[in-house]
Amino acid sequence: MNRDRFSGAGRFPRYLFSATKFLIFFALIAFVVTCSFLLFLDSMRLDPDILRENALLTFLNILLLSALFTVIDGIRRRLTVERPVRRIRAATQRIIQGDFSVRIEPLHGPERADAFDAIIEDFNQMARELSGVETLRTDFIANVSHELKTPLAVIQNYGSLLQDPALPKEQRVEYAKAVTDASRRLADLIANILKLNKLENQQIFPQAETYDLGEQLRECLLGFEDAWEAKELAVEADIPDGVAVRTDRELLTLVWNNLFSNAVKFTDAGGSIHVSLRHTGTQAEVCVTDTGCGMSPETGRHIFEKFYQGDSSHATQGNGLGLALVRRVVDIVGGEISVKSTLGKGSTFSVVLRAETNETP
Repeated sequence: MNRDRFSGAGRFPRYLFSATKFLIFFALIAFVVTCSFLLFLDSMRLDPDILRENALLTFLNILLLSALFTVIDGIRRRLTVERPVRRIRAATQRIIQGDFSVRIEPLHGPERADAFDAIIEDFNQMARELSGVETLRTDFIANVSHELKTPLAVIQNYGSLLQDPALPKEQRVEYAKAVTDASRRLADLIANILKLNKLENQQIFPQAETYDLGEQLRECLLGFEDAWEAKELAVEADIPDGVAVRTDRELLTLVWNNLFSNAVKFTDAGGSIHVSLRHTGTQAEVCVTDTGCGMSPETGRHIFEKFYQGDSSHATQGNGLGLALVRRVVDIVGGEISVKSTLGKGSTFSVVLRAETNETP
């Protein structure tokens, strides 16, 4: 960007431009004052000889008053306009250079705030938002880099082992499965990153429609039938018909799939899962309870954060983005989500939505 206008090389043209403005202002004031004096003197019908004698003095008075007004206006502009603008520009340059910690002190107190104070307040708010976004971006990149390393290392290591021509068939199958699992985990990680990025950085307008929430829950739960049967889990569902909600069906599908997937994933073989739907007044509450590993209170406080995995023993089964997606979707549709959990005994996730009616749409 060309900064000559604001650098030493551009000072002379800038000063010339300022002097031109002052001359124009001076001439305007002189013209107005002269016209006022002429009208005043003409109304008095003074003798022409007296007027000639006092013409030079009057003209000098006009010049003096015009110069005084020009200087006063210049000082006023410097104090009330140029100084705040310089402060705002200096802070803006620091923002451009990546310093999001910059803040501008208000010019006046709340009772005397003017337009510049409003601009400064907006600027400070912008700087705070940019600082937060930068922190999130830095953490996000660091976490993504860390998460990508693990499956890539697995693929690389087992890929190298598969190149051994003397490798027994059983081991070859085992290593190939490890490569496939790591590839699937990497694909899921990238897919979830893209979904979360879309939900967090785009203005999402839910495609609201009225539908039976119970029907949606049953459809999503049946999608995991093979998974729970493989682990011999006891699945109970208390899902009545006729509980209607008006919201984005596709976004809520993402919520139920993640909650059901986690319940199956973190429940040991022979355990149980219970899904319930309750309609109370204008609210519909969905609870997903499992008898899995549970979590500590500390883990529960961070469970909806991106890339957070409190249970390291199950780290290879996820990427720490599923519940962050769930939380973001619930916020978008105007609902609430909470979790109650006991370490070693299981967890219950509750999602509260606004219910439309008791009748099936």
